[in-house]
Amino acid sequence: MKTAVINVKTDARVKAKAQKVASELGFSLSSLVNGYLRQLVQTKTVNFSLAEEKPSELLVRAIKDAERERESGNYYSFTKADDALEFIDKIIDENKKN
Repeated sequence: MKTAVINVKTDARVKAKAQKVASELGFSLSSLVNGYLRQLVQTKTVNFSLAEEKPSELLVRAIKDAERERESGNYYSFTKADDALEFIDKIIDENKKN
């Protein structure tokens, strides 16, 4: 099997933690990355979890604002993507005039 080298930039702490987890599971980090790449090619899907990640305060505020607007009926709904794009284009055109 011919091999190729992939250089990936990542946070040094993430790399160290990933190497530790891989080792605890009996794998090298390289073998896990290769397995992931094979799965990506075969399934054409990306699967990972951000379970330990916490949303930023900005994102939390934006979600809460969006929920309040939806509850108050202050939103638009479209059944076709083209209708939504047409609506957005109209808003952009109106903003250009102002």
